Amino acid sequence: MRKNFKKQPVVTPLPVLIIGTYDEQGVANAMNVAWGGQCSEDHVALNLGHVRQTVENLKLKQAFTVSFATKKTVVESDYVGIASGLKQHNKIEKTGWHVVKGDHVDAPIFEELPLALECRLTRMEETPEGEIRVVGEVVNMSADESILDEQGKVDLGLLEPIMFDSAKLLYRVIGDVVGHAFKDGAQLR
Repeated sequence: MRKNFKKQPVVTPLPVLIIGTYDEQGVANAMNVAWGGQCSEDHVALNLGHVRQTVENLKLKQAFTVSFATKKTVVESDYVGIASGLKQHNKIEKTGWHVVKGDHVDAPIFEELPLALECRLTRMEETPEGEIRVVGEVVNMSADESILDEQGKVDLGLLEPIMFDSAKLLYRVIGDVVGHAFKDGAQLR
C-alpha cells in the first residue's frame, strides 16, 4: 500500500553545495545550496532566492565557486546556509575557513572543502516560480591530494560528501559503492 503526500517532493540525493563569491570589497562569502547540480558536461545550475548576498556578488563578479560540504564540515556548512551575508557579519571568519583566490575565476576557494569547481557565470535569470536560476561554466576543478586515489582521480569515498535529506531535514553521508556505471546494466542485454 502507498501513502500520498501531495506537494511534498523528496528528490534525492540533494548535494550540499557551498557557493563562494566575492563582494565589491573583495570579502569572501559562502552560501549553502541544496537546489543545484551538474546540468551538462561542463555546466552547473543553481536555484537561489532573491534576498541573498550571493546574488548581488554574482551580478558584480560574474564568477563563483562550487565546493562540496563534507562529513567533517557539517557544522560550518550548515552555518553558512542559516546565517545571512547581508547582516553585516563575516560568515567565513565565523567558520574558521581559510580562503584562497581561485586560479581561473574571481571567486574564493575554501581550503577546508577539498573539492572545488571554478565557474564563470553564463546565465542568471528569474524563473516563473520566483527564484533566480544561475548557470555557470566550469572552467577548472581543483582537489586536495587527500581525496585522490592511487591513479590521481577524485575518490568520493575519501571526500565523504554529504547530501541534504529533505524528508527528515538531516544531512547524510554519500558512501557505499553498489555498482558500476555503464557496465552493470549490460547484464540485461
